[in-house]
Amino acid sequence: MAYQDHIIEMSQLIKSKGGAWDGIDGEAVARMRLQNRFKTGLEIAKYTADIMRKDMAAYDADSSQYTQSLGCWHGFVAQQKMIAVKRHFGSTKRRYIYLSGWMIAALRSEFGPLPDQSMHEKTSVPDLIEEIYTFLKQADARELGGLFRELDAARETGDAAKEQQLQDRIDNFESHVVPIIADIDAGFGNAEATYLLAKKMIEAGACAIQIENQVSDEKQCGHQDGKVTVPHEDFIQKLRAVRYAFLELGVDNGIIVARTDSLGAGLTKQIAFSKEPGDLGDQYNAFLDCEEIDPSQVTNGDVVITRNGKLLRPKRLPSNLFQFRAGSGEDRCVLDCITSLQNGADLLWIETEKPHVGQIAGMVDRIREVVPNAKLAYNNSPSFNWTLKFREQVFEEWAKEGKDVSAYDKAKLMSVEYDETALGIEADQRIKNFQADGAKRAGIFHHLITLPTYHTAALSTDNLAKEYFGEQGMLGYVLGVQRQEIRKGLPAVKHQNMSGSDIGDDHKEYFAGEAALKAGGVHNTMNQFA
Repeated sequence: MAYQDHIIEMSQLIKSKGGAWDGIDGEAVARMRLQNRFKTGLEIAKYTADIMRKDMAAYDADSSQYTQSLGCWHGFVAQQKMIAVKRHFGSTKRRYIYLSGWMIAALRSEFGPLPDQSMHEKTSVPDLIEEIYTFLKQADARELGGLFRELDAARETGDAAKEQQLQDRIDNFESHVVPIIADIDAGFGNAEATYLLAKKMIEAGACAIQIENQVSDEKQCGHQDGKVTVPHEDFIQKLRAVRYAFLELGVDNGIIVARTDSLGAGLTKQIAFSKEPGDLGDQYNAFLDCEEIDPSQVTNGDVVITRNGKLLRPKRLPSNLFQFRAGSGEDRCVLDCITSLQNGADLLWIETEKPHVGQIAGMVDRIREVVPNAKLAYNNSPSFNWTLKFREQVFEEWAKEGKDVSAYDKAKLMSVEYDETALGIEADQRIKNFQADGAKRAGIFHHLITLPTYHTAALSTDNLAKEYFGEQGMLGYVLGVQRQEIRKGLPAVKHQNMSGSDIGDDHKEYFAGEAALKAGGVHNTMNQFA
């Protein structure tokens, strides 16, 4: 509904009350309504699910239309990210937010910092989703409030052209509310537990839920050792649980991101149930590391299976976990992905040990032989040493091609002395092109960095602490922070405005009129940053 239509509707409603509501201003209500476009998390989930579906269709038609996100661990961080995106690029299109279970564990648990092993409170996931959307909605309210102030000023000066221009901007306002891809880890328990948590996440606003095929009570970070996967049927139950949660809540377009950790997982907690040769359970069990035995070799406590008429004893560790054959990770990964897509998943996530377009593409090509439109959300992880891995790629390719690499010590490729060399420059160019190349060649629809703002917070705080507590003193803050904010035009330099002070002043004026005691007067020191 257009701004003027809101004003007309509210004015008519107020008038219908026979004078009892005459203290309410129809235009003020219209402004408050536009500043609070989304009344519930479910409205956000439906709205953002439609955005993702349209973006997925656009990517299918043109792989250059891939999407991106950065992981955020606080609502303010997410808010500043989207304000920056809109300020620098004029639009939030194809930019999302990623909610990382790793960062919740490390930064948002009441237990204090935890490893990424699903030990944090499960309710902290929907709580953070709700917090992020609260801050994004406030970003909308703040920007619209500024437009309303400009509109009032244009009216006061009688500038009709400016007034119309501002009304058009208000009517065509683009929200900071964007899709969140939210990490539910391995589901925090059985399928019922997954369903219950998924509902909470969707009610908070999540339109996309990412779930992995690890064992819930043995879950590990995707870039650590000791990962244990579950049979496909177990994982499919959880995919169904998430879909039921979406459908129950009316988010018919909800997105499920099925993650496989099989590439780096060498263990399973159980042997899959199988009814007949070649079924899904049998395919899973075919990857087990087994030795052929005869019946006389079966000893107390042994677990044995049969395949092709042979009696096999799977390798079982003292932890009671079963081991997969070495080198079977990629095949298991491909089967996981195909099975997930055939059972309701919309996007895939393949957790790899390095960022290599060729490796990812090799698996995606095999998946697309069965599911042609298969596409990925890919973790451009800070757990990779991007500089080292890409310099190694260039070094190895050049050596294979017969180029002279004698000027480079492969054991010291991280050295700063290689930064401006041909190898260093080529590696950096490949890093720069990684997302576009991955989208084109490896089916990556969505590129994300799981925990970048964890690292930026650490880096910026280290820089400030070094300067402020050192010889620079207060100049360390002014040079490194405030002057940079001013010169770069960061709206957060006016921290009172960013926290909602001006919105509060507007409301005081609506509620009390001329009697309003507003904070934004001539003596507000924020005026120094006009």
